[in-house]
Amino acid sequence: MVKLSLNNTGKCILSGFFACFFVFFSNAQRLDNSNRFWQNVQFGGGIGLNVGNGFFSGAIAPNALYNFNPYVATGLGLNFQYSSQRDVFKSTVVGGSIIGLFNPYQELQLSTEFEQLYVNRDFDEQFVANIDDSYWYPALFLGAGYRSGNVTFGIRYDILYDEDKSIQNQAWMPFVRFWF
Repeated sequence: MVKLSLNNTGKCILSGFFACFFVFFSNAQRLDNSNRFWQNVQFGGGIGLNVGNGFFSGAIAPNALYNFNPYVATGLGLNFQYSSQRDVFKSTVVGGSIIGLFNPYQELQLSTEFEQLYVNRDFDEQFVANIDDSYWYPALFLGAGYRSGNVTFGIRYDILYDEDKSIQNQAWMPFVRFWF
């Protein structure tokens, strides 16, 4: 069983994120022409699964994006990831993100994304040197990708990368984005 506990700061940050998300969408409905607003909204995100030799990792990351024009868009996302290695560890990661996209050309997409993730790592007792850990981890990604229709393939770099705290093994990460 994975236990997720948040301190008061974490609860405030998470509550603030959800409040901003709902205020953003509820205010959009008050516009005189709410249909125009929803015509510019896209939903998407990603899912991931990695299984093998006692290891399991699954992730889901839904996103909502508002297109201001053909060149600029911004949005919000949620992240959830669960990983485990039999007889070694279990890890749960939850959080949210704010993303900004710039498309100077139809095929080129530049991005900036801020993620705030709550990480909970639970190591099995046999690994005494590995202490269980729970903490908030910020990540700020700068990325570039090739866009074809509603799919973008690219690479992003975490400029806040911390080798000891990051859930990734390096600052460079490939990505695939889907929007509907």
